[in-house]
Parts: sequence; structure tokens; C-alpha cells
Amino acid sequence: MYALMSWFPGAYQTKLGQLLGAIVEPFQRWFNFASIGMIGFAPVVAIFVLGIVRSGLVYLEQIIFHLMGVM
Repeated sequence: MYALMSWFPGAYQTKLGQLLGAIVEPFQRWFNFASIGMIGFAPVVAIFVLGIVRSGLVYLEQIIFHLMGVM
């Protein structure tokens, strides 16, 4: 949603835009290297990394539950 706000003038200055910016920008800054010309791909790379982290955490959860004998 934060990336889509760039399509609307002044959206980042709204209360919602400021709240989302405070949450998203610190993480997204790590991926600012991902750009071609004026087009930035930081949101795409950040979402991809979050997906990998999520998959890793789910896998780790399954291993822990398997070792505990819950499943």
C-alpha cells in the first residue's frame, strides 16, 4: 500500500502516509540500491525478502514442533 501511495499527490503527507512511512521506510532503506534509472524496485525486493524470511520462519516452526512431538 505504501508503494501505491506514490501514485497519488500528497498521499505521503496524510496521517496514514506518515504512519506507514514510519513503519516501512526504515526497512525499505536497506534496498534502495535496487533501481534502474528513476524507477526504484526497493519495495519489490523488500517484499521478496520478507517472503523468504516468512518461509524460513514457517520451516523453523515445523522443525521445532516436530522435535517437540506436537505434530
